[in-house]
Amino acid sequence: MEKINAVITGVGGYVPEDVITNADLEKIIDTSDEWITTRVGIKERRVLKGEGRGVSYMGIRAVNQLLEKTGVDPKAIDIILCATSTPDFGFPTTASLIAYETGCHNAGTFDMQAACSGFIYGLETAANYIRSGKYKKVILVAGDKMTAITNYKDRNTAPLFGDGCGAMLLEPTTEDLGVMDCILRTDGVGIDHLHMRGGGSAYPSSYETVDNDMHYVYQDGKFVFKYAVSYMADVAAELVARNGLTNTDINWVIPHQANLRIIDAAARRLEVTPEQVMVNIQRYGNTSAGSIPLCLWDFEEKLHKGDNMIMAAFGAGFTYGAIYVKWGYDGKKA
Repeated sequence: MEKINAVITGVGGYVPEDVITNADLEKIIDTSDEWITTRVGIKERRVLKGEGRGVSYMGIRAVNQLLEKTGVDPKAIDIILCATSTPDFGFPTTASLIAYETGCHNAGTFDMQAACSGFIYGLETAANYIRSGKYKKVILVAGDKMTAITNYKDRNTAPLFGDGCGAMLLEPTTEDLGVMDCILRTDGVGIDHLHMRGGGSAYPSSYETVDNDMHYVYQDGKFVFKYAVSYMADVAAELVARNGLTNTDINWVIPHQANLRIIDAAARRLEVTPEQVMVNIQRYGNTSAGSIPLCLWDFEEKLHKGDNMIMAAFGAGFTYGAIYVKWGYDGKKA
């Protein structure tokens, strides 16, 4: 019996139209374009405006685009998995809202949360549904409305985050393509250094949690930077080594778009050229789980069947990981 693997057969994406530039931030906090650009490489980020619009609003548009591009009947979708840290509601799941509004009424749905590593965790999970042989069409949605939990009084975090969402279709293949290998890791050392304390079962929403700004992202930048550079680069290098790849075998490195200096460090660790690295952080900022799929969406026309890709991410938890993908199609055909 031929081995079944999961291959990505299409990509969709959505970013809101409204933009927050560095010049806009200069008007509300003590910062400058030079300071932001030098430290993180971000020029602008998107913000989703409109009452009642959450991650599902972006996910619905990304999935509708994906279904149109691939020509797939929504009722043929078996699973929709949504990786997000900013769901519309505590419940129901964001994935269920997306399934309903996109006509995927036969799909099982669930959300998962691994912070900025959510896409890596989600892709391995989605691939395993396909590998089981029971499921034929699985959609992974990954994205966040980070502006909803960004404190625009905090000059250390306000410049970092934006909103955006990607979606991709996974299907079975017996070709030497698809999700080839993955490493997922966690180190709980980061709890005090990257978190949002308020709104969960430990600290339910109250006047006190609101007054103390506990519903916003808190980040100790120097501490997080040190671990992100080390963990993301090292796990990517470990994955490359155990699959017998060299820097010349890798067509693309797709790092989580959190900080340009972290991206550069990962590239140096893998000894790849800037032309091999996908970067769009200057346009979107850190969209958390959405950053890697938005890179694939932006660069899709440059991709070719069989391209070797190493994707790596690091997020709160600290969660981190890397995944090796052989791309499934020529981008211009999608």
